Amino acid sequence: MVLRLIDSINEYVGKALSCLAVVFAAIIIYDVFMRYALNQPTRWAFDVSKQLYGFYFIMLGAYALKHKSHVRVDLLINKFNPGVRKIVEATGYLIFFFPFTWIFLSRSYDFALRSWIQGETTYGAVQLPVYPLKMAMVAAAALLLLQGIVEFIRILTHTGTQHDT
Repeated sequence: MVLRLIDSINEYVGKALSCLAVVFAAIIIYDVFMRYALNQPTRWAFDVSKQLYGFYFIMLGAYALKHKSHVRVDLLINKFNPGVRKIVEATGYLIFFFPFTWIFLSRSYDFALRSWIQGETTYGAVQLPVYPLKMAMVAAAALLLLQGIVEFIRILTHTGTQHDT
């Protein structure tokens, strides 16, 4: 039940953020039109689109993990029998994934807290607040860690070659 709840949260976040891609594209198209068709570049569009892209990219990590969209070394592990594959994948999570996501979570928390306290803004033409993006890093790290735990449990408990979703 907890595994399905985490899956559902990451599925919802991923689908909700897919709408952001439309906003992101509209801002870029608007900026290009203003810059090249009207020769009146915007002061804010580049900064906003850069922050939106960062937010979009970082927040979709757990969704990508849920859908097995991250880069993997399937070329090597597909040659192993299911038992060896399970050991290799579980070991990869223990050695690489969990330490990385823990560092990502703890360091991004410190990073976001400092930014929030300072009221940090960008240095561009328009001073946008930076702390919401840095707080999104904390949320993204937490979602990624939770989804990683789900995937790790599935590796340990699953007997077939395909993971249940």
